[in-house]
Amino acid sequence: MQLKRSELYSQVCKAPLSKLAPEFGITGTALAAVCRRHQIPYPGSGYWTRKSLGLSAEVPALPDGSDEIIEIRPVTPKPRKQKAPEASTPPKTKSVARARRLEHHPLLFGAEEHLRKSRAAKDGEFLRPYKRILPDVISSEAALLRALSIANDLYLALDRQGYRVHIAPAGEDHRRIHVQEQEVELKDRKYGRYNFGSIWRPDRPTIFYIDRVPIGLAITEMTERVTMRYLNGDYHREDSRLVRSMKAWQLTRSWTTEQDMPSGRFRIVAYSPKNGVEWSLTWQDTETEPLTRAIPKIVETLRASRDKLQTLMTAEDEAEARRKKEREEEWERYQRREDERRVAQAIKDSQQQLAEIIESWDKAMVVERFFSDVEQRLEGVDEALRQHLEGRLKLARQMMGSTDPLDFMANWRAPDDRYRSKYDQPSQPPSGGPTKE
Repeated sequence: MQLKRSELYSQVCKAPLSKLAPEFGITGTALAAVCRRHQIPYPGSGYWTRKSLGLSAEVPALPDGSDEIIEIRPVTPKPRKQKAPEASTPPKTKSVARARRLEHHPLLFGAEEHLRKSRAAKDGEFLRPYKRILPDVISSEAALLRALSIANDLYLALDRQGYRVHIAPAGEDHRRIHVQEQEVELKDRKYGRYNFGSIWRPDRPTIFYIDRVPIGLAITEMTERVTMRYLNGDYHREDSRLVRSMKAWQLTRSWTTEQDMPSGRFRIVAYSPKNGVEWSLTWQDTETEPLTRAIPKIVETLRASRDKLQTLMTAEDEAEARRKKEREEEWERYQRREDERRVAQAIKDSQQQLAEIIESWDKAMVVERFFSDVEQRLEGVDEALRQHLEGRLKLARQMMGSTDPLDFMANWRAPDDRYRSKYDQPSQPPSGGPTKE
């Protein structure tokens, strides 16, 4: 099959290589090699993922080059020899192979290692990993494996329904809500050192889409209020083996306090990551039903919440559009008020300068009359004294400067010279002439 370089570029931009290659009778890998050989860029897997989610994605541009003819020859694969199955081993079905492939969700590959690379955390504190872009799973070190197991079961259940769980890309405007860690919400909080400990949270939320509706997911270990005893320089649970094994006289110099400690029980929080949409649902371990049994019900509840979330998102978009319009109108009003203020200030400054010029010219005329009177009196003075006084008079005139009214007006700045209105309003002084304040 022969086609031009530009035609092949147009084809690979319309469909993934794996779906387009069978039309040419070759594999996707072979078609990718043809594109690289002729410098034809093609979209990667991330491009088609964003397109499937309804997100914008850029197609790589075709580099400059000759529009040559490319020949693609179909390849007939050689038939593979079928191995006879062993009598004792039953053949593996496709469903079993797929179940094994999906035993671990891809988002959780390597998550345990990164979560354990944590800042120093004492007993009774959650892990605080150094890495900030991780699945939204908060747990103590003792309960980490169960936390990852719950996350894996939930992510796989959503994946089987066609909802891909992933970490929100950096360019999308998604936020993570505050997740309440207390199993029973109390008025006060006593977590961590001095009861003001901070809990680690990822930089980006973990989300999935139902059609075009994003939903955020967070899994957190809950805390419970327990009694702690200060003993030998550290705090221990009152019900711990160490404290229970102590004699009464050994506890005379110890005291007790209350603190929020990880309970080993977990909570799943689903929320809207869109700014302005206040919606969330929570599920948590109970004595009658652990979270893993509730996952099918959770998935069904989330699917049923799509329409409600879509309505809330649409209402928030409309409200944001109104708020944006109000902000723009308020900014326009402010700009006009500021423009009017600057126009009035320009008129005021111009009037003040003109009054100062007139006052200065009035003083200059007094000086000019003085110089004229001196010139008249010089006529009755002898020659030697007159020459001396004329020189002094010349120096005095130079020192006082010009007394010409035109020179004074040349230095005056009109209102439009100071500031010109942006709204085509001429700067005019108020009726009645300048005012003195």
